[in-house]
Amino acid sequence: MSRALQTADDLRRRATYLAEVVGQLYPGPGRFASARERRAERETRPYIVVPNRRRPRVLIPASTRKVAAGALSRYSRPAARAARAKRDAAVWALRLGLDRLLLPHRIEVSAAEGIDDHLSTVLGHEVHLSIHIGPARANRKPVLQILDGEARTVAFAKLGVNELTRELVEAETAATRRLGEFGRLKMLRVPALLHSGTWRGHNLMVTSALPAWTEPVEHGDARRVAAMRELARVGGTVRSPLGASEYAARLRARLDALAARSRAAGETGTDADTLVAAGATLLDRFARTELTFGAWHGDWSPWNTCEAADVIYLWDLERFETGVPYGFDAVHYRLQADIVTHQVDPTTAVLLLAANASAVLTPMGVAPSEAEPTTLLYLVDLAARYMSDQAEQAGAALGALGSWLLPTLLRHIARQRDA
Repeated sequence: MSRALQTADDLRRRATYLAEVVGQLYPGPGRFASARERRAERETRPYIVVPNRRRPRVLIPASTRKVAAGALSRYSRPAARAARAKRDAAVWALRLGLDRLLLPHRIEVSAAEGIDDHLSTVLGHEVHLSIHIGPARANRKPVLQILDGEARTVAFAKLGVNELTRELVEAETAATRRLGEFGRLKMLRVPALLHSGTWRGHNLMVTSALPAWTEPVEHGDARRVAAMRELARVGGTVRSPLGASEYAARLRARLDALAARSRAAGETGTDADTLVAAGATLLDRFARTELTFGAWHGDWSPWNTCEAADVIYLWDLERFETGVPYGFDAVHYRLQADIVTHQVDPTTAVLLLAANASAVLTPMGVAPSEAEPTTLLYLVDLAARYMSDQAEQAGAALGALGSWLLPTLLRHIARQRDA
């Protein structure tokens, strides 16, 4: 798909999701509501659509200028200077009361039976919400920035609204709780779990707010790698041949599930078949190779972390896992940074990662002889995630694995066989 078509498709999906997420968070009292509830339903809360309805990125509360400006200023930390300038201009427009010039689009939601009231009860004070409208992804779910009456960001909330996102919210809840039990990390700060429960049949987690909007401080790669090593060792490490590891058993089970799903759908010769064969080949080929296994964040990327002056903030723990090959976070960060931040063509990014596996993993303490199998196993693991989540069907930009990841993976497997 061309970049222009991808952009148009993303805009269409975002606009559709805007209506969907508003309906999830503000469903109203229902058809058996009392007269009092019906009157309350006519009361509304105003939101500003940023930047506009055609390209929605975030809904910010329009209750007061102070709250609106606080929500937008801490909504994200744009990497590009031009994007930061636009965001800052909009924040000043809000503070000066000139926002309708730059942000003209408003929506009104029913104040009755919305999630605001529930979160106010959970946290014990008035709340205002800013609602993220993300790109099309299989794991897209309502993500809420929670502000108090003084426009301070006090928490974040996530809501699981379907089978996949419910599993991910449950996983993140467990990971956040578990990391809290491990005690204070020296180089890292992760959110604390404030609440776990349900709302209208959806599972809900609320965590403390990390200052993701803090201006990053350039320390080079060394401090980030040291923090990755700290997280990898958080639950201890194990040295084992790949074939005897719990990780190999889990990966085989995931691949078997993909194969079974493909057979049940009557499909043959699919990307799933290709991946299953590639994964089985790698697991067999490196069965006797000793690797170190530890923990990984699962999606340590530039947009899920902020490298501040004295500590590295890290959030979005829904993919946290223990017992994986040591170094997975390092190769994942490199691949995601190349594709998203540096705009490297995805196929080229995979080629570069495979070619530079030793250079990427040596700072993590991974031996050169273990770098290639670690990197290739990571690529199989990532592909299995995308396929299990049905990322392509959800419209994710990198969901079509046959167009970028699988060809490179097969090339390296063939090269090893012929070596």
